[in-house]
Amino acid sequence: MLDSFHFIYPFLLLLFPLFLSTALLFRQEKESYYMPHFYQLLPHANNKHYGREIVKWTMLTCMIVALSDPVISKKIKAVKSNAVDIVLALDTSGSMSTYGFNEKKYKQSRLDVVKEVVQNFIAARVRDRVGLVVFGTTAVIASPLSFDKEAQKNIVGSIKVGVLGKSTALIDGLVFSIELLKNSKSKSKIIILLSDGEDSASKIPLAFALKLAKKYNIKIYTITIDKSYSDMMKVIANKNGAQNFEVQNKKDLVKVYKNIDSLQKSELEYNMLSVDKHIYFYFLLIALLCAGLLIPHVKNKGVL
Repeated sequence: MLDSFHFIYPFLLLLFPLFLSTALLFRQEKESYYMPHFYQLLPHANNKHYGREIVKWTMLTCMIVALSDPVISKKIKAVKSNAVDIVLALDTSGSMSTYGFNEKKYKQSRLDVVKEVVQNFIAARVRDRVGLVVFGTTAVIASPLSFDKEAQKNIVGSIKVGVLGKSTALIDGLVFSIELLKNSKSKSKIIILLSDGEDSASKIPLAFALKLAKKYNIKIYTITIDKSYSDMMKVIANKNGAQNFEVQNKKDLVKVYKNIDSLQKSELEYNMLSVDKHIYFYFLLIALLCAGLLIPHVKNKGVL
């Protein structure tokens, strides 16, 4: 799509009226002899070489246009995604093996339900980087921030109950999550912390974790599977302006992740880029072709 056409050096176009006025005012005068009735004997004398004149002025016009550097400017819409960096912190303590969280599949453990819902959440965050932290008696980073959703879904699928011990180092898991996000340049940094129990094994105090989250402008959503253990999770969420969600079954958990997904949408920014295409070459080529046509005449007559 042609958005605009302009010249880089438009003042050079003034050469055209200069050449034209010069041609009109300073025509070459030739010697002539008057011979009565001789005109009728020369039928070709009426040929004023209009073709040569057209070629000559086409050459001059194209040369002047080429010197003026004509440009076609096209506007291109550039999309920039303001991605969200998300860390999913998952509890793998012994209590996550409890049955009954999925009413349709009673023998499916809490962790298995969480893994299924989390994998769907990861797949939905196409434009965002996602990191994974798991915690039991200790905490580890299972995946750094990455756009590789398939790899992260596979990591989530391989998590087992008790793999890091049966206790709950919830605050340690939170600090590990903050470590993943502290160097992020994203405008939106969030942690989704899921657990079914109070902290029982952390070595880091909660106050320190909350200060770190505030320092790096990280928002922490908490998901509590058992209401009786919601106090610490409420404190964590409320201290940074986020929200604590209490869930009793798989249906509740799916709603919570969908809710968070809608609250933390990636933003798309549109910038208009102008791309200039210089087309002087085409006019220069036409001028050279015209000059080539005039060369034989210059050799014979010495003038244009």
